[in-house]
Amino acid sequence: MAMLIEKIVVLDGQTLNPGDLSWNGIEELGSCQVYDRTPPEQVVERARDAEIVLTNKTILDRTAIEQLPKLRYIGVLATGYNVVDIEAATEQGITVTNVPAYGTQSVAQMVFAHLLELASHVGEHSRSVHQGDWVASKDFCYWNFPLVELSDLTMGIIGYGQIGEATAKLARAFDMQVLVYNHSPKISEDASIRFVDLDTVFAESDVISLHCPLTAETDKLINEDRLRQMKSSAFLINTGRGPLIDEDALAKALNEGVIAGAGLDVLSTEPPSAENPLLSAKNCIITPHIAWATLAARSRLLAIVVENIRAFLSERPQNVVQG
Repeated sequence: MAMLIEKIVVLDGQTLNPGDLSWNGIEELGSCQVYDRTPPEQVVERARDAEIVLTNKTILDRTAIEQLPKLRYIGVLATGYNVVDIEAATEQGITVTNVPAYGTQSVAQMVFAHLLELASHVGEHSRSVHQGDWVASKDFCYWNFPLVELSDLTMGIIGYGQIGEATAKLARAFDMQVLVYNHSPKISEDASIRFVDLDTVFAESDVISLHCPLTAETDKLINEDRLRQMKSSAFLINTGRGPLIDEDALAKALNEGVIAGAGLDVLSTEPPSAENPLLSAKNCIITPHIAWATLAARSRLLAIVVENIRAFLSERPQNVVQG
């Protein structure tokens, strides 16, 4: 028999659904209050009477959780669940779920959006044309940056989960060679993909794409020493987690030509400080954490959120986060 729910609260619905999706699936499950954003000091007040709380990036720490006696379920509107104190939730008998694997293709696509901009500079050349440079050109064509062909270059992938695998598939479609480092041994059905150690990835790759989780071992994985292992012509792509990179070290490497460029969809602090050195670094493309945000990916995410809640209410919870 399904449980009955009196109140559902969405603490920060704006990024998932700025208005192009519907909350109807959740609203059918109980009285639902959606807040675009919730500052830390209002979390307890807004969630006080809720049995179900949904959060994307709003933090539910031990202090908040212990002040929410009616809370039975926390649904994270993302894959990463570090915004919830899992230990405190477990102690209070609260089920916590996340949404795995909803954005695999969208994130892999963003890897190549960054890589293609670094290789072909489509955006930069378009701006140049619109500024009148082609109109004033003495020749039928011109280029303001080196143009790089991806075929036969080597893509190094660090972390070989679903997104890493999807990125490798795209790399092979561009006729790139693929090197993979994964913390746990894996076997690929594609014989052209080589599993190697980290030193080999850094030394031999023309492009390195980060897809590993953020752990104590991977925090600042990309540091001054690792950057100096890379080819001076190499590109670094990060659509994973910002703290995988020592940002001061990367900015220095870009400005000194240690590597040729970087494409980043994530930074260590989001939104970033105006003093973040990468904002003014050479050959550094930065997008505002949008790899996950295609309409298709967000639609899948919201559908899984509804499925997660239905499963919980039917006492068969799915995608449960283990502490």
